[in-house]
Amino acid sequence: MKASGEDGEAPAGGPWEECFEAAVQLAFRAGQIIRKALSEEKRVSTKTSAADLVTETDHVVEALILQELQTRFPSHRFIAEEAAAAGAKCVLTPSPTWIVDPIDGTCNFVHRFPTVAVSIGFAVNQELEFGVIYHCTEERLYTGRRGQGAFCNGQRLRVSGETDLSKALLLTEIGPKRDPATLKLFLSNMERLLHAGAHGVRVIGSSTLALCHLAAGTADAYYQFGLHCWDLAAATVIIREAGGVVMDTSGGPLDLMSCRVVAAGTREMAVLIAQALQTINYGRDDER
Repeated sequence: MKASGEDGEAPAGGPWEECFEAAVQLAFRAGQIIRKALSEEKRVSTKTSAADLVTETDHVVEALILQELQTRFPSHRFIAEEAAAAGAKCVLTPSPTWIVDPIDGTCNFVHRFPTVAVSIGFAVNQELEFGVIYHCTEERLYTGRRGQGAFCNGQRLRVSGETDLSKALLLTEIGPKRDPATLKLFLSNMERLLHAGAHGVRVIGSSTLALCHLAAGTADAYYQFGLHCWDLAAATVIIREAGGVVMDTSGGPLDLMSCRVVAAGTREMAVLIAQALQTINYGRDDER
């Protein structure tokens, strides 16, 4: 399977070619582990809430990815979901930094619902350089490299050009907080968008794959409060390289650590959604 390229042609390399190829190889290896574990019995624990799940496979996959990368690139820094849950700080410095979600869609994984992915992002000088997302069960490899385009299994990705909210299919995720006030805001935001005439709102249980649908043009926009940097880093590069926009829910530039995002195929669509949303406060990843 080609990592990237148009019609099977891989684009020219770049300064981070070795890192990109390592990410692709590790995504495939992680995907094999996840596919095998999907049908097996699982030991499930919770983190911040009863809906925030983790399994032994999350830990196994994260350890595989981090150990391999630390061996190959010892001067690099790392931000990873399960390490953060264990107390590691999420600090994005100018150093080359890997941002890893070992299993995005853990609740899906626990229930054997097949929308599950591995996500590996890479930043240098606090700028996202590339993203690799592997849909484990469908064996779809999504990649984006700054200035080199976005691809799925070698075919170039293009966002939709929709600007009219009344013609849009939207994607979101519920988030782990389920207290009455948070749920009220979540449902109110969905209601506002439906009242504005959106064709529909979908929740598929994997934010990274939802964002890949946006990059592929099969959905028009995505919004979420409670989205962590490891959910967002790789997908942001893929969407931008597919021609889309990723921004803060305030309408300003994306802040990777803010736990909130609006993404769309067009800026017009992103602004319309941002203006409709009420903020749900999840804090910041770099202040935990």
